[in-house]
Amino acid sequence: MIDFWIGASLLLLVALAFLLVPVLRGHRAQAEEDRTSLNVALYEERLAELAAQQAAGTLTPQQFEAGRADAARELLDDTEGGETHRISNLGRAIPLIAAILVPLLGYGLYMHWGASDKLELAREFTEQPGSMAEMIGRLERAVKAQPESTEAWYFLARTYMNQERPADAAGAYEQVVKLAGRQPDILGQWAQALYFAEDRQWSAQMQSLTDEALKGDPHEVTSLGLLGIAAYEDERFEEAIGYWERLVATLPAEDPSREAIQGGIARAREQMGEPSVAVQSDSGDAAVDAAVVAPGMSVDVRLDAKLAGEVQPTDAVFVFARAVSGPPMPLAVKRLTVADLPATVNLSDADAMTPQLRLSNFEQVRLFARISRSGDATRGEWQGRSEPVAPSDEDTIKLTIDQPETPKP
Repeated sequence: MIDFWIGASLLLLVALAFLLVPVLRGHRAQAEEDRTSLNVALYEERLAELAAQQAAGTLTPQQFEAGRADAARELLDDTEGGETHRISNLGRAIPLIAAILVPLLGYGLYMHWGASDKLELAREFTEQPGSMAEMIGRLERAVKAQPESTEAWYFLARTYMNQERPADAAGAYEQVVKLAGRQPDILGQWAQALYFAEDRQWSAQMQSLTDEALKGDPHEVTSLGLLGIAAYEDERFEEAIGYWERLVATLPAEDPSREAIQGGIARAREQMGEPSVAVQSDSGDAAVDAAVVAPGMSVDVRLDAKLAGEVQPTDAVFVFARAVSGPPMPLAVKRLTVADLPATVNLSDADAMTPQLRLSNFEQVRLFARISRSGDATRGEWQGRSEPVAPSDEDTIKLTIDQPETPKP
């Protein structure tokens, strides 16, 4: 911003020059006017002296007239151009007042209607952010400076989702809808953010948003995947299969998320008591058993004995995997209770929270087990975590819940 204010100051100096130069010339005119007054006073004094000499008889009338003519001629020579200076001196106060008011008025108008905040943001976005928190701060300032910017709100919503702030993301998606209209893909992402913000509890608003999205676009992938997840969580397995089969039919044959969705379909069929079936790819490849496309990771979850008195059997236990280098959202999640421990669970692409984020897409992940008395998957009282491991690791990973979620001071 320094170069901006330097440029503005130079322009201001040019503007003030037009006001102050006449004032400086006015000072010169004042000095000329003062000199003229002095010459007139000397002329009158000279006339008085000549009159006194004539009265004393030392000057003849002819000499008196000659002296008076000489004095008049000298006065005329000294005061030539004086009228012009006096005219130029008029209105001197107005430029001086304007020279003071113009900078103050210009600064005030710019601070009210100017765009210094937008200029500063534009410069910030040309530099690489040092952290994700810095990036979020820039986006938040961007939507504050430009609340009508659809792109800024959309990128902020996506960033909130990546940072596991679904409630904030839902608010941002709502702003996107207000600005860009009720586009099917945005409605689906809004419903998805609400779903995770409300702890995976389905609501009438989510149903309304996904219905509207699919009415506008029957192949809207986020809505189909979300409706399948909600139906599966509610043990409406047949509906979940229907939504996911529509989603598989919509995705391109080379889309890597197809396998995860097919795995979800297979698990839903198993829950209904149906055998796993082979899924034929649209590209004509050989059939693949959907139940074994992603063997997953075996995790042995235990509770440290010293915490037995700190937890209750009904407390929720969330076992999840998170990418070491990637989005902070969980890649796969299983829910248990303390009463189920110790337990061995399998995390695979079939447990993906969204079709776009799968375990098999990342080289290393870290496993977590979190105890939450409130049932909130995003925060709890106790946890255990593993070292980075590869999703392809066939060994059972041992995970012990033995530390507080937030270390005590």
